[in-house]
Amino acid sequence: MRAHIPNLITSANLICGVVAALFAISGDLVIAALFMAIGMVFDFFDGLVARWLKVQGPLGVQLDSMADLITFGLAPSLVLMQLMQMSFYGEIKPLTEVFTARAWQVGLDSYYPFLALLVVVASAFRLAKFNIDTRQTTHFIGLPTPANAMMIASLPLIFEYHYTPELEEVVFNKWFLIGLTLFSTYALNAPWSLFSLKFSSLTWKANKHLFVLLGAAIVLISGLGYRAIPLILLVYIVMSLAWKKQWLQQTPL
Repeated sequence: MRAHIPNLITSANLICGVVAALFAISGDLVIAALFMAIGMVFDFFDGLVARWLKVQGPLGVQLDSMADLITFGLAPSLVLMQLMQMSFYGEIKPLTEVFTARAWQVGLDSYYPFLALLVVVASAFRLAKFNIDTRQTTHFIGLPTPANAMMIASLPLIFEYHYTPELEEVVFNKWFLIGLTLFSTYALNAPWSLFSLKFSSLTWKANKHLFVLLGAAIVLISGLGYRAIPLILLVYIVMSLAWKKQWLQQTPL
C-alpha cells in the first residue's frame, strides 16, 4: 500500500486536470484555472512523497507524465482556445456549431481558436522527451508544462479579479492570444536549460536559486495578486539563463 501513495497523489492531479478540462469546455475558465492550480499542488507533492517513502519507480514516472499531459497540456490548451473564441466571436460557441458550419459560410477566422490545440501537442512532445532524456534528471530543457499551464491559466484569473478596460483589450486581443499560443508551443521544447522547480532538500546551498525565486514570487504576489504570475514566469526564465553556471554547479549533470 505504501508504494501506491505517490500514485494516488498523482491520480488526484489527473482528476483535477480532467475536471479543469470539463470546466474549460463549459466556459467556466476561472474554475478551470483553479483546478489546474490544485493539480499543480498534487504534482509537487507526488514526487516529494515518493522520495520520502523511497518508493520511486518507472510506473510513477509514466503516470506522472500522463497526468501532467491532461492537467498542464489539455486543460490550458482548452482555456486558451475558449479565450480565443471569445476574442474572435465575442462568445464561446458550441464546438458542434463550428464544425458543422461550412468554412466559406463562416469564414476561416472561425477555425483560428483551434490553433490553441498546438499547446497540448507541444506538451505531449515535451513530456515524452523528458521521460527519455537522461540530461533532465536534475534540471529541465524547455519550459516545464506546469509553468506554461499557469501562464495561460493566469489570464482568466487576472481578468476576473483585476479587471480594467485596458486589460480586457489585451487579454482578448486576437494577435496577443495567437502570439501566446506560438510562444507557448515553442517554449515548451526550446533548448533552454532551466532549473528544476522541485526541492531536492531544504538546505540553502542546494536550493539557493529556488529560495530566491520563491522570495520573489511572494513579494510579487503580495503586491500584484494574480497579475504576478506571468512576471514570476519571466523571472524564472531570466534567472535560469542568467545563473546557469551557478545552479548547474549545484546540480551537476
